[in-house]
Amino acid sequence: MVAEPAETLAPQRTRPAPGEDRRAARVCDPDGAEQILAAVLADVCHIDDVPADSNFFSDLGADSLVMAQFCARLRKRGDMPPVSMKDIYRHPSVGALAASLVVPAPEASAAPAAPASAAPLVEPVPPVAGPTGGRSHYVLCAVLQLLAFLGYSLVVVASAATWGYGWISAGTGPLAAYLRSVLFGGAAFLVLCGLPVVAKWTLIGRWKPERIRVWSLGYVRFWLVKSLVRADPLVLFAGSPLYTGYLRLLGARIGKGVTVFSRTVPVCTDLLTIGAGSVVRKDAFLSCYRAHDGLIETGPVTLGRNATVGAATVLDIDTSLGDGAQLGHASSLHRGQSVPDGEHWHGSPAQRADLAFPGVDAVPFGPFRRPLHSVLQLLTVLLLYLPLAFGGIGMLISLAPQLAALARPGPTALTTWVFYVEALAASVLLFFGAIPLGLLVVTTVPRFLGRMLTPGRTYPLFGLHHGVHRTIELLSNRKFLNRLFGDSSCVVHYLRHIGYDLSRIQQTGSNFGTEVKHEVPSLCAVGSGTMVADGLSLINTDYSSTSFRVSRTSIGPRNFLGNRIAYPPQGRTGDNCLLATKVMVPVDGPLRDGVGLLGSPSFEIPRTVLRDSSFDRLKEAEELRRLLPAKNRHNVVTIGWYLLVRWVHFFLITLLVAVAAELHGPFGAVALALANVLVVVFTAGYFVLVERAFTARTPLAPLFCSIYDVRFWRHERYWKAPSETYLRIFNGTPYKNVIWRLLGVRIGRQVFDDGCFLTERAMAAIGDHSTLNNGTVVQCHS
Repeated sequence: MVAEPAETLAPQRTRPAPGEDRRAARVCDPDGAEQILAAVLADVCHIDDVPADSNFFSDLGADSLVMAQFCARLRKRGDMPPVSMKDIYRHPSVGALAASLVVPAPEASAAPAAPASAAPLVEPVPPVAGPTGGRSHYVLCAVLQLLAFLGYSLVVVASAATWGYGWISAGTGPLAAYLRSVLFGGAAFLVLCGLPVVAKWTLIGRWKPERIRVWSLGYVRFWLVKSLVRADPLVLFAGSPLYTGYLRLLGARIGKGVTVFSRTVPVCTDLLTIGAGSVVRKDAFLSCYRAHDGLIETGPVTLGRNATVGAATVLDIDTSLGDGAQLGHASSLHRGQSVPDGEHWHGSPAQRADLAFPGVDAVPFGPFRRPLHSVLQLLTVLLLYLPLAFGGIGMLISLAPQLAALARPGPTALTTWVFYVEALAASVLLFFGAIPLGLLVVTTVPRFLGRMLTPGRTYPLFGLHHGVHRTIELLSNRKFLNRLFGDSSCVVHYLRHIGYDLSRIQQTGSNFGTEVKHEVPSLCAVGSGTMVADGLSLINTDYSSTSFRVSRTSIGPRNFLGNRIAYPPQGRTGDNCLLATKVMVPVDGPLRDGVGLLGSPSFEIPRTVLRDSSFDRLKEAEELRRLLPAKNRHNVVTIGWYLLVRWVHFFLITLLVAVAAELHGPFGAVALALANVLVVVFTAGYFVLVERAFTARTPLAPLFCSIYDVRFWRHERYWKAPSETYLRIFNGTPYKNVIWRLLGVRIGRQVFDDGCFLTERAMAAIGDHSTLNNGTVVQCHS
């Protein structure tokens, strides 16, 4: 069961206009409403008759996915008000739902309704002059974006890398090579960090509230600055004073003692204000812009002193938190919403909460702790990581005979078979050698370091224990390994070896999906028989602006967790619960057992529905023992395909780079720049062909089956073997639409996609001129 499909991050309007009542769109004829609802539901459920008193779930056999389609059908009609999933569960029959939509007809002399006062009106922004950009603007934007990428590849990447590698190689002896690597690495780091700042102030100046037409010249400047700002190496220092310093250089007004853990970098930084002592948790969105109806709208986001923004939250433009205010996890502030001083809000859209969210006592420390921490981080990067990155290639070539041929100058080597054989051997050695090495590090180092952290104890930020905590989080969250083992029986053994407490494992072959993350794996516990879809984020840490505290996060037995759930250590769910997609896990009240939870803030729904009983036979141990081995064998083959697909890609990229190195002599930096461009183009084309090959054998089609059906196993293979991460580089460009079409998406003209993810590409349809915001997901499965 899934929740109602997630809306875009930027809703069109979150409050009524002046003089408009919130129920003004409700219908007045109960009989007419009931007939319309019954007809639409009958069409969605493919049944002939829908009695007015029949329960949607227990009598008609619907579930939340079916009812989400029902709500979407109603939204498309012009004669019915919108219906939410909360309305469906509060009024689970046609008669009850129709009655909830009925309001008395207004009196002829009735005065107009007073404007709502829950949130201040947003100050109007001057409209954009001129008609919507046509195809010429669309094509011109694509050309300019391509030229910008080519220029960056040639000037910044190829030329600098060529000169730097030659200079480092000219050093005599290991010490000279190391010192040259430090000097060149430091210079390159400084340039890569400073370029986005220079570009922002040169191309934009100060951001201000405005509307920018997508595909226009103004949008090209916006896209270029956004791409550079979010590619800055300082983004990797999220949670550090270096990161807040970077935001200040970009124009953000940030007070003393602010800590930002989210790696989603604000773009329109001049519109961001964060008061002293505030904390922004991981996976929060404070972009200060949104896309809507073919426009980029920029606007302020303001946090007062000592404010707290929870994990996995979204703050739209023109929103604010007052001094000491808190926004709970998995919540959002819609445009125009403002949290008063000292209040605690949660939900989407957020509303006032009666509880105070858990806090951490402040640990005062001296004025030198933050700058000293920043200096140590920089020294670690400059003296360790960068020399390994820039000098490691030369050292690897000198130590590995199989790679020596890749450094031979001159294009004549390309005509010998030895060159290609040695490139093949090098790719096998590097790719398949890195996997067991990575497993060894991930399963030993975090468990050892975890002994240094005591649950419930408060530690100061930017000290030894904080460094240990960040190291554990960095090492134990390896996306490649999660995807390799996810959606198979292997994943529970992998998670147990990195530290998870999984109690007595009740193996299903799909206990966890391909995406699960945490902060301290040894403090994560999942009960027996619990199944997790994808995108689970186990939160183990609470923060203040000066301290942190780790806690054990436990999920009870026999639960089912949908997609994209952030689970805090204070979660109040027990046994046999259904947590629907993107639900806000309750952190107060009684322990929930045997119920379903949906929405933010969450409300109770049925734990199971009628059609769940069609697979009751699979609960028998004998049936499971018969089917599980077959699923395991199929999943092992899928893991093999996953490795083969990525190794072939790695080998061909290695070969492409080696060819560019061989051609460097006659063509110079142009060869490396061309290789950089070809890597991007080749990667996109390669994974498009891979996905097309998998779907050619097993086309995607509507499907309803158990997880022990071979058709589901093939769908798991479709989720795992192809890749989607390469699509990110095309966000905000017309090229993203081209790739979507190549992948089978039925997509219209001039769609603006700022970072959408489609789970089943060939089953998705997107109309002309649609706008897809960053972080949105179109999911075609449950």
